[in-house]
Amino acid sequence: MMSQIYRDMVHRVRMPRYRGPGPWGVVMILVAVTVQGCSLVGVGPPPGPVLTSPDGLTFDEIPEAVPRQEFKTRSGNPETYVVDGVTYRVMDTSDGYHEEGVASWYGGYFHGRRTSSGDVYDMYQMTAAHKSLPLPTYVRVTNLENGRSVVLRVNDRGPFVEGRIIDLSYAAATRLGMADQGTARVEVVALDPPARDRAP
Repeated sequence: MMSQIYRDMVHRVRMPRYRGPGPWGVVMILVAVTVQGCSLVGVGPPPGPVLTSPDGLTFDEIPEAVPRQEFKTRSGNPETYVVDGVTYRVMDTSDGYHEEGVASWYGGYFHGRRTSSGDVYDMYQMTAAHKSLPLPTYVRVTNLENGRSVVLRVNDRGPFVEGRIIDLSYAAATRLGMADQGTARVEVVALDPPARDRAP
């Protein structure tokens, strides 16, 4: 008798079988994965400290690039190259380069990867990417919306987005006050000395 009562009690409190997330559950999972993935490409603060570098430096303390004489890198300066079916031509020299346009920045997704020049990208250094300047080139970038400026070393290619002229490291974008908004109108001026060709 007691065993029958016990079986009846277990039957009444048994949890319903799990039948999966259902169609709306699947939709919510996909949305969550998509939103998480979007955070990897530099649209907003990347993983890690927001106000300091891993070395504990505030972004105002991270030194700007110091222009010096360098040779053009072997890997970063082909005469032309193709990305997504578009052919880009590398400039012979940065001498006299001056341009105004829209800057963007790239962060955590590329951190630790090789740049076009062969350097390892560090989003906490004062560097930038450009489609056609010789690598490396030193530039002064000024945010035309707030007057802030910073000297950077261009050591990578990009941005391959229509209407943008330069891609900044996360540290540079933060120094210029544009990391939160993602883009800003800037002035880019190449600094001396231009990179030299290597001897044949």
